[in-house]
Amino acid sequence: MPEPATHRVTDSAAVASEALHGLRVLDLTRVRSGPTCVRQFADWGADVIKIEAPVDTAQFGGPRSGPDFQNLHRNKRSLTLDLKSDAGNAAFRKLADTADIIVENFRPGVKKRLGIDYETLSNTNLGLIYASISGFGQDGPMADRPGFDQIAQGMGGLMSITGKPGEGPMRVGIPIADLCAGLFAAQGILIALYERARSGKGQWIQTSLLQAQVFMLDFQAARFLMDGEVPKQAGNNHPTSIPTGVFRTSDGHMNIAVTGNTIWKRFAEAMGREDWLEDTRFSTPEARSKNRDALGEEIEAITATRTTADWIETFTEVGVPAGEINDIGQVFANPQVQHLGLAQPVTSQERGDTQLVGQPILMSRTPSHIAAPPPLAGQHSAEILAEIGFSEDEIAEMKASGAT
Repeated sequence: MPEPATHRVTDSAAVASEALHGLRVLDLTRVRSGPTCVRQFADWGADVIKIEAPVDTAQFGGPRSGPDFQNLHRNKRSLTLDLKSDAGNAAFRKLADTADIIVENFRPGVKKRLGIDYETLSNTNLGLIYASISGFGQDGPMADRPGFDQIAQGMGGLMSITGKPGEGPMRVGIPIADLCAGLFAAQGILIALYERARSGKGQWIQTSLLQAQVFMLDFQAARFLMDGEVPKQAGNNHPTSIPTGVFRTSDGHMNIAVTGNTIWKRFAEAMGREDWLEDTRFSTPEARSKNRDALGEEIEAITATRTTADWIETFTEVGVPAGEINDIGQVFANPQVQHLGLAQPVTSQERGDTQLVGQPILMSRTPSHIAAPPPLAGQHSAEILAEIGFSEDEIAEMKASGAT
């Protein structure tokens, strides 16, 4: 039986981390969910090869020089292949025999038509881990629908609990279904890698935007499944922990999170309203939920008398969670964000010196960093094809035919 791939990356590429150094990942993904998954492997040191069409097509979200592409495709190499051509398809299959992982987010059926599905490729690479991300799943009554983040947000229930009551459904400000589907796919791959160390066998991993979005409903889904309660929109108010929400200050707004009776007591004392602890409208969580609006008005009448910074200092001293509401510029000016090193420098081939968002995980021995900017289309084609045994003449012939 075929053995799992044991590829080791060449020394010609910069290594982002030692954590996953030695793994080869073939990236067949587009748009956002798939690239989000693959970025996790690129940033942690795997040899990620981005497979692209020889003719540069428009990228979702803008050109290669745009922030979206730059953020999603760093730390990769690029190989152009026409998978519809015999030569390009054969080259891909040869490359797939050296891969540990393949990630794709074609609509179901496309990979089968191209002959690059898991069943076909695993025949010659027993250890292959193949991850598929789709809009709604690989099969079922909606499998052939085209997927898009906002569609998944709506179908998955998120828009029904986002926004102010009575103002209609509202999407959240990031493509959360895309991002979570990508992260769940990466998690599934890591689980499969751990299992492969025992069995020597790979497997097919599937997730979708819809699955990710429903899973991310979390306690809101549990409220329905366990109690039959259909959650509604609550605006900036937390649906169950009260008072938790946005409150006006003398120079803007702030978040306050009061969860549980211990923090409620600290909060009331910090506000100079110990009487709230005995007031039957507010003395229990059930009462505070019933009288949420009245309590909010009384709180805001007090918070509006001082600045956000003053209140945060006061609440921090007594152990009540509170925080500023920043715009994106203020986020990256925040001293704690700067201390954590979330904005990392990179020299883009299209933009010059710039910054991208780094990994939010700190590792004591094998940290991640942005070692290389996004590649130019086909930048490493000759290098990669040579690694799998193609001669200079064969590579030149493929290029002349349009296969690479």
